[in-house]
Amino acid sequence: MLNQGYRYRHVIGPEGKNIPLLAYLAQNFSHSNETEWAQRLADGELELDGSVIGANLSLRPGQVLVWNRPGWTEEETPQSYTVLWQDDQLVAVDKPSGLPTLPGAGFFQNTLLSLVLREFPAARPLHRLGRATSGVVLFGLTPEATSRLLRDWSGMEKQYLALGSGIADQDLLDIRTPIGEMHHPRLGKVFAANTAGKPSRSVARVVEHRLDSTLFQVDLLTGRPHQIRIHLASVGHPLVGDPLYTHGGVPKTESPGLPGDGGYWLHARRVVFRHPISHQQVTIEAPVPASLMAGR
Repeated sequence: MLNQGYRYRHVIGPEGKNIPLLAYLAQNFSHSNETEWAQRLADGELELDGSVIGANLSLRPGQVLVWNRPGWTEEETPQSYTVLWQDDQLVAVDKPSGLPTLPGAGFFQNTLLSLVLREFPAARPLHRLGRATSGVVLFGLTPEATSRLLRDWSGMEKQYLALGSGIADQDLLDIRTPIGEMHHPRLGKVFAANTAGKPSRSVARVVEHRLDSTLFQVDLLTGRPHQIRIHLASVGHPLVGDPLYTHGGVPKTESPGLPGDGGYWLHARRVVFRHPISHQQVTIEAPVPASLMAGR
């Protein structure tokens, strides 16, 4: 079933000066090549400064480009979530694995945000979890609560459970591998372990040794993209089933997956923070999926 489509708005930056439109589109929106963008132009889907445009023009910084994307059929996702905690300012929900948090990568309606907005029309997401990651997601219900909690975000305690491959020989791992962009054959770039990247820190504690894997409790002390997946892989314990990251915290060299691909085991179990309005401590926990506790 087709969704209602979407109106994407983009302001041309300085790098767009005098670049042909098709080349700019293919360079900045690499999910499609010049031939695909040319067809969309021919179908009248793109506007520049409010007018339908053709392919034979050069751009100027500051112009507003709009793609009126027609409706498309989205991949099916879980269509439910559980409210864990709420008041007049915030709501916390338990996201199932397989449900994207926000629109992107071909998803628009089949997202957690879309589902939550049906019940809480004022909800604004405060963070996101990877599509395959389950657990606690927070939404602000008022502008004041949203802005205050985002301002104090670094003081929030965030705890995960992760199933890493291999048997850990240390009970505690204080992982400080820097994270930055690295080449990816399908996306161009992806976040990974990179000595030139940003400082990052996770503390992983062994919960249980299994036959050929280790269940870790991970406290996230910084918030880099895919941090737990990268950090555990960087110390020799890539998540069981991770289609993208391998030993060293880098993308696999052969047939690497995409960041949104599933198969790994990661759960946002617990968050602790000071309420932005009442200033009381709030602790929210999401039940651990039986599949993670039982392993494969």
